Amino acid sequence: MRVLLLGADGFIGRRVADRLLADPELQVTVLGRRDTADIRFDLSAGSPGALARFLDAVMPRVIINCAGATYGSPRALTRANTVAVATVCEAVRRSHEPARLIHVGSAAEYGPAPFGQPVPETAEPRPLGPYGVTKLAGTELVLSSGLDAAVLRVFDAVGPGAPTGSLFGRLAEGLRRALERGEPQLRAPDLSAFRDFVDVRDVARAVQSAAVSAATGIVNIGSGTGTRVRDAAELLVRASGFDGRLVEEGRPALPPPPAPADGSSVPGGAASAPPGPGAAEPRYPAEPVLWRQADVRTARDRLGWRPRIPLEESLADVWTEIACRV
Repeated sequence: MRVLLLGADGFIGRRVADRLLADPELQVTVLGRRDTADIRFDLSAGSPGALARFLDAVMPRVIINCAGATYGSPRALTRANTVAVATVCEAVRRSHEPARLIHVGSAAEYGPAPFGQPVPETAEPRPLGPYGVTKLAGTELVLSSGLDAAVLRVFDAVGPGAPTGSLFGRLAEGLRRALERGEPQLRAPDLSAFRDFVDVRDVARAVQSAAVSAATGIVNIGSGTGTRVRDAAELLVRASGFDGRLVEEGRPALPPPPAPADGSSVPGGAASAPPGPGAAEPRYPAEPVLWRQADVRTARDRLGWRPRIPLEESLADVWTEIACRV
């Protein structure tokens, strides 16, 4: 089966590419802006007509769109998350053999949710900020296109390859610096919110499952569990072996993780030291959504998909990659 992959250089796209390329039954073509792509094309600047000609040449049965932007100005986000999607949809409509379209959306499209309740696909979207708004606009374009299409609303993806601009990517970098410099503490943002963390490799499995399914419409992809971000951060700290304090901005310092029963952890002398001026202070963009948890029944019923990789393993892999980076 011929598959055209868009956005193979991103956090999710790289894992999707790895999974698709390992499947001997798939013939994968990558389209993107970089020299490594099989077809060089800028979705946010190219015309639908030009893209349609590429589609007619490749003749994919499925197009997977992992392209988009998480950070940037409202104008840049609009071009990457909305204009580019409009170009894809129009090009598919113009092509001689319209392919099935799998579009990667975001839980940010939902916005605030009732505390303690999983968010179903039928929830009314109320995105906050340019990222969520532009991602929702892209989803609406896909759903109204008349194409054979599914949108996977991915919740909080974690795992190896986490971008440096993401919470755990920057926190892991901060832990590495703190360990290298022997710093007694690491500053972090307020970690009191709850998020639904799902491993990026599980997301890639969901994308592959959607590509060969008949599912249409919106499908949530998450763990189905709301986890306090602070608890997740402590898992990353524990994986790193850092025995100092994790200090949330505007909150008291959190003590280091408790020592194992066998007493094998490093003594906590550094952990009890007062904050120093040289402490690492990574900063992250705040998001005023206190609760996020996916209702994942649709993914289970229509894709036959369930998450497999536990959060502890995901974060341990984040740390391993950062620690081994030269």
